[in-house]
Amino acid sequence: MIAAQAKLVYQLNKYYTERCQARKAAVAKTIREVCKVVSDVLKEVEVQEPRFISSLSEVDGRYEGMEVISPTEFEVVLYLNQMGVFNFVDDGSLPGCAVLKLSDGRKRSMSLWVEFITASGYLSARKIRSRFQTLVAQAVDKCSYRDVVKMVADTSEVRLRIRERYVVQITPAFKCAGIWPRSAAHWPLPHIPWPGPNRVAEVKAEGFNLLSKESYALAGKQSSAESDAWVLQFVEAENRLLMGGCRKKCLSVLKTLRDRHLELPGQPLNNYHMKTLLMYESEKHPRESDWEECCLGDRLNGILLQLISCLQCRRCPHYFLPNLDLFQGKPHSALENAAKQTWRLAREILTNAKSLDKL
Repeated sequence: MIAAQAKLVYQLNKYYTERCQARKAAVAKTIREVCKVVSDVLKEVEVQEPRFISSLSEVDGRYEGMEVISPTEFEVVLYLNQMGVFNFVDDGSLPGCAVLKLSDGRKRSMSLWVEFITASGYLSARKIRSRFQTLVAQAVDKCSYRDVVKMVADTSEVRLRIRERYVVQITPAFKCAGIWPRSAAHWPLPHIPWPGPNRVAEVKAEGFNLLSKESYALAGKQSSAESDAWVLQFVEAENRLLMGGCRKKCLSVLKTLRDRHLELPGQPLNNYHMKTLLMYESEKHPRESDWEECCLGDRLNGILLQLISCLQCRRCPHYFLPNLDLFQGKPHSALENAAKQTWRLAREILTNAKSLDKL
């Protein structure tokens, strides 16, 4: 048993060195290419409208605010200034969303975003995005990369297609550091020892972001109140939870397997599903010794089996907001197909570690 485990870990480390590192290098190269174009577009936007200041910056070779959804799909979060005069309200009525309400009607004129405030005093995510979309469309025509970039039509999101190969969504957002949303107040669950009080304090201090984008939960049924709402996102908090042990290596293997074998019609699975299941796996295996290198194979198998279970049940709860289903709106046939493919992959890895050479 131990010999088989050691063999799997050996093969996974080889896979990590050969396949995952190659994927990382290729994605990093694409990001540099994509960010050059996006920065140029955002520079044009800023000239027209100084309230939309580009927050896309390179720190230690990584671009802050850039999320990789798949090797050809990216999201850039554009942080806006001055949320100050608004109160953050998340009463749970819109899963995964919250609203920003003027703290005092008299402060309306003091807001940097005055023309995007609704009659009832809410800062409308949709109105800000609509204005931003117009500005980006104009910037695309003027920027120095206009031959290789164009807007994606028929969506309320701000999406660019670059060199006919990559799609980048640019999402306006507010950073809410140092506070924690009421809809995630149940976390961490009292009977689960992971991640421990110190890490919990660090995670909550990271806070969350409010994004102006279409929500999973409201796929296809946006009323006006709902389209004024902002989507909660916890990227910094999640990244802090992935520190320690072989978690990042495990996630890297999962992303590589997804890119190579689970990029399927209907796009049922993305990197975020993998990241979510890795956090649930950490709750099931709370001891740091469970995340040492020698356990990499066990953790990977656990996550793949959990993924199959979620696909079969057609439900994958968000880690911090379990009322939010990350499979919402995905076609059932796509989820069934993904379950079959994931099972094939898991069985291959479980029964023959050497098969990783071909995967």
